[in-house]
Amino acid sequence: MRGSAPEDEKRTPRPALRRSTTALAAAMLLLLPLSGAPSASAGQPRADRLQRAFTEAAARFHVPRSVLLGVSYLESRWDGHGGAPSVSGGYGPMHLTDARTALARAPEFSQGDEDARGDSSRGRKPVPHGAAQQAVLPAELPARLRTLGTAARLTGLPAGKLRTDPAANVLGGAALLAAEQRKLGLAASGDPARWYAAVARYGGQDSALGGRAFADEVYDVMRRGQTRTTDAGQRVTLAAAPGLTPDATQQKRLGTPATKAAAPSGDSGLECPRNVVCESVPAPYEEFGDNDYGNHDKAERPRDQKVNVIVIHDTEGSWDVTLKLIKDPKYVSWNYTIRSSDGLIAQHVPTKDVAWHAGNWYINSHSIGIEHEGFLASPDAWYTEAMYRASARLVKYLSRKYDVPLDRQHILGHDNVPGTTASTIPGMHTDPGPYWDWAHYFTLLGKPFHSTAGSHGGLVTIRPDYDRNQPPYTGCDKAGDTCAPHGSTAVRLYTAPSESAPLVRDVGLHPDGSDTTEGVNDTGARATTGQRFAVAGRSGDWTAIWYLGQKAWFRNPHGARTAVNAEGLIATPKADREEIPVYGRAYPEKEAYPAGVPYQAVTPLPYKITAGQKYAVGQKVSSDYFYAPTFDVSKHAIVRGEDVYYEIQLGHRVGYVRAADVDVRHSDS
Repeated sequence: MRGSAPEDEKRTPRPALRRSTTALAAAMLLLLPLSGAPSASAGQPRADRLQRAFTEAAARFHVPRSVLLGVSYLESRWDGHGGAPSVSGGYGPMHLTDARTALARAPEFSQGDEDARGDSSRGRKPVPHGAAQQAVLPAELPARLRTLGTAARLTGLPAGKLRTDPAANVLGGAALLAAEQRKLGLAASGDPARWYAAVARYGGQDSALGGRAFADEVYDVMRRGQTRTTDAGQRVTLAAAPGLTPDATQQKRLGTPATKAAAPSGDSGLECPRNVVCESVPAPYEEFGDNDYGNHDKAERPRDQKVNVIVIHDTEGSWDVTLKLIKDPKYVSWNYTIRSSDGLIAQHVPTKDVAWHAGNWYINSHSIGIEHEGFLASPDAWYTEAMYRASARLVKYLSRKYDVPLDRQHILGHDNVPGTTASTIPGMHTDPGPYWDWAHYFTLLGKPFHSTAGSHGGLVTIRPDYDRNQPPYTGCDKAGDTCAPHGSTAVRLYTAPSESAPLVRDVGLHPDGSDTTEGVNDTGARATTGQRFAVAGRSGDWTAIWYLGQKAWFRNPHGARTAVNAEGLIATPKADREEIPVYGRAYPEKEAYPAGVPYQAVTPLPYKITAGQKYAVGQKVSSDYFYAPTFDVSKHAIVRGEDVYYEIQLGHRVGYVRAADVDVRHSDS
């Protein structure tokens, strides 16, 4: 019961859904109302073949090449994803949907055995153990789930070729765009500005507002331009057109835009930027049972407590399942969910209130939690460009609203949130995982990671090339099985400058002394894009950092750097201290607690920082504790202490050290 449990236990997320399999992603097609990012064909013999395919398709169907490239970029970033369909059954660079085929090729799936840590570290609630499941499609699929068939009729190409041949797929996408233009009664103009309405229709959104959001993102891509090498080694370029604006008359053809719903908890408006699609799905604040309540706490942030962290999650469940859970007062909560297929944002808890999302009450009290529909082991099916872009717009909005810096010390993954005590560390969640593209995400935030110092700056920022960095992982589909090769945001950490050396150990994650593994959920020897660490040594192509109280080595070869030089503040034990403790929360000293508020012990984590070690400082925080034991807000209190803490990059997760225990100085001193 919440009334009797320690405060941190009350807000620890409940047991989780087990990890998805590739088959699970395909089997959930009908749970998603819209189309999202795609997947398609294998590598091509010439690096410019895909670029030429866009040129030829544009000429054949009289669609501006920039429009074709812009639509495809938003749908897939021009990637093929090894031929796998997206979660909504989309194939190829143009995301042509064939849901029936995608599902027919997905075998029945069953949830595999939990790993040694249990999947309480993953997502939400458990699926019945070993229960085989299979989605059932209706006799007549919605048009948005069968655009590939329409493209086959328009082009005369076989459906199989449209699924597997990128050039054919692009041709099919051009045919669909041209068909949408004709349906609108518009000529096949060579002016990109006159294709706005057709682009909105192509996006497959379920509302006029959603179509506008899709088209707005496409035109933003065309204005800015893009160049990238796809996952199949294809180099594709979309030249920037900074002066491009859609024809004003086009928007009228889309109908009257939908109005935004009332915000959660009766506020006057949704807390979303104007350039996203946002709706209200309120989380309940209700009493139930014997003096119990849920699923969040009323507060008055930032007046009573500062918001200084935004936590990025993935749901480990579908949109429909996630929305059912957020409406359950006996479940946990978060502030927002973002849909994979189109970037639709649902707000659940006002940002002034405290949602129960991080498994760390101190972090909850000072953070906003954003869930992203998807499964960390199936990034190509779920982590779509539409979702990344909508999320980035939301985070920029929240950053301005609460003055949260846009860096990896303030924008944390759920997998970066520390356990509060030694016993909670093994059960901490690991989303959004090693396949979440932090570099791309921060580029969308307008804060790309780059070198900020020379070789003597004293810090490094982890920054591998996402597509080329493919460390092996296991357990994506079944425990122990090797995951398919895939770009990753993380680098592996070793006890010595050699890949034959053991991985560094995380004594908190593996308290039994067992070795760190290559499991996709094992964060024990992992440094992630954007994180800053203090340099502990260099040897040839290897760099060492201070990590969980030890030297940790990673490959950082000249010409293929996996980290860039940086500078900033570091914390190191005071000169008279042989070692200092590190904590998972920044709670006040015992003397700060008034009568009637139980003291919350600040228990050290099982890591030691010894003399001479250095850790990058993220932020300086005052100690406080939000006491919220009941539904009656009049009994809530905020305890403020004299102790001051520094957030440091301790390992894969952050930690806190008392200011009284450390000296803080510039890293190059």
